Amino acid sequence: MTPLQRRALLLAPFGFAAIGGSAMWVLLERLRDGAYDPHAVPDPMVGKPVPHFALPGLQPGSGFDTAEVLKHAPLLLNFFASWCLPCAQEATELMRLKQRGLPIWGVVYKDKPDAAAAFLKQNGNPYRRVAVDEPGRVAIDFGLYGVPETYLVDRQGILRWRWAGGLSPSVVRDWLTPLLKTYT
Repeated sequence: MTPLQRRALLLAPFGFAAIGGSAMWVLLERLRDGAYDPHAVPDPMVGKPVPHFALPGLQPGSGFDTAEVLKHAPLLLNFFASWCLPCAQEATELMRLKQRGLPIWGVVYKDKPDAAAAFLKQNGNPYRRVAVDEPGRVAIDFGLYGVPETYLVDRQGILRWRWAGGLSPSVVRDWLTPLLKTYT
């Protein structure tokens, strides 16, 4: 190995660090200016029909499938888990939506039914029906990033909106409520 090649190998980590630091600086500048919105990333599922699925219920007879969702749409479909802290934080907002009369159906994501039942007992149950996706396969069909995630399904069975993360009063006010006026 020549001395020039050795120097290049020694300096390579500094080059990678400089590139990474520059990328981080750009991201921080966007955050500071308010120009970075992770929810602005277009979702490939929005505007498409609800994927075909069938899931068992948390309680006997409470499972559902695509046909059942289509029969009762419009509704919110909310993926949650007992181990998910933002899921517990959004529980209050989901209960408010339930009080407004909005049908919400829940899907337990990669969680044990006992833990999910205890979670609902502790945080309140805003769901008309709750199904269990313990292996997480249905979530893959929906393109789930993680939990919680909420989808608005319109009367025709089309996914009209997706929110990755917990619902908050501002999310409901600024994003969901205008869509409910259009699709419910």
